[in-house]
This record gives sequence, C-alpha cells and structure tokens, in this order.
Amino acid sequence: MSAGLDAALIGRRAALLDLDGTLVDSEPANQAAYRSYFAARGWDVGPDVLRAFAGRRGAEVFAELDGPWTGEDASALVDDVVARLDHQSHPPRPVPGAAELIRRLHAAGIPVALVTSAGRGWAERAVGDVLGVRDLFAAFVTAETTSAGKPDPAPYLAGAAALGVDPSDAVALEDTVAGVHSALSAGVGLVIGIGTGAPSGLLLDGGAGRVVSGPAELLRS
Repeated sequence: MSAGLDAALIGRRAALLDLDGTLVDSEPANQAAYRSYFAARGWDVGPDVLRAFAGRRGAEVFAELDGPWTGEDASALVDDVVARLDHQSHPPRPVPGAAELIRRLHAAGIPVALVTSAGRGWAERAVGDVLGVRDLFAAFVTAETTSAGKPDPAPYLAGAAALGVDPSDAVALEDTVAGVHSALSAGVGLVIGIGTGAPSGLLLDGGAGRVVSGPAELLRS
C-alpha cells in the first residue's frame, strides 16, 4: 500500500532522509551559535561562510576552509560552537509535513534511515522529541558512523547498507548542495531537493532530480 505518497516515492525500496533543514527547522539555532562564537572571537565572517557550514560536519568545514581559525583544532572549535547552541531562544520545529511523510513511508512498507551530519545525541532528540517518530526509523547514520561526512558518499552508502538496499533503489531528501552531492555520488536513484535552505536553482544545479518546497509537497490526500 502506498496511498498518500507522491508518485516519485512509490516503488522505492528505501528512503534516506537528511535531518536539519529537511525534517527539522533547526538552522536558526545553528547559525546563531556560529555567529555568536565568531563574534566572541572577534572574527568578521560573512553570510557566505556561515552557509558553508549548513548540512556539513563543522570540523570538516573548519579544516578545509581558509579563515581566521586556520591552524586551530577543528574539533575543539566545533565543541565551542555547540556550547553556544540555544534551543530556548531558537526552538527547533518540525518542517511542515515531515512527521506525516515518515509515517506514510513506514505504512507503505518503505524503510526509512536518517542520514545526517549531526551527532547521534541531537539526531535522537530531533526525531523523538521534535518529530515524535523515533520508532519509525530503521537506521541512523550520524557523524559518528562514517569517517567522512557530506559531500562524501560515505553517509548515503552507509544508509543504504544499513537498510540492505542498493542505493539506486532508494530516494534521498536533502536541503543542501553538499547533501545532494553526497547522495548522488553514492548512487542514490532519486535525489529530491527540499527548498527550505538553499535556493531551488542551486539544488537543481547541484544535481537534484527535482525540488519541492518541503516534505508536505510529497504527501497526497
């Protein structure tokens, strides 16, 4: 049974879903934490640099991107940023339609894996406390799972392997170009861009087969 799902999802053997920006609107808190930390260090960092951290492991971005942090310990920098996360001032909220989409995928017999650059602790809280669908995820791929993060293919390869499917038989939902590249390079059969973060044109240029405004657009009555 696959009633209630967009036709593009019907027949897929698995769904590999990004978290932040795709299922949970947490980017305001993340961006505020980076801005607060950079300001405390006296670093003048523009919006383009801030966007470079979206959808990726912070330590990898710090290590790769030239900036006032060059030469510092990337993991320690991320720890200091995370310490400034304030979910009371910037409460994470479900992206409209996200929880219902997961319920319908589960009801249709399509196993769901979370594939995120975030740590396991936040991933568990987000899908449990924010979305209320923790038990519907068959697998979690988090920052602790693979040695390389998005845009490397490792996270999506791990997600497909955890569900026992070939990546070509899966669909991925992603809101960043780095995530789209990760899924495509892993051989995921269909990558749908979620237009909550990067502009639709960037996601399409990055290789997304299609862009929707949000998970709600993938639901059918």
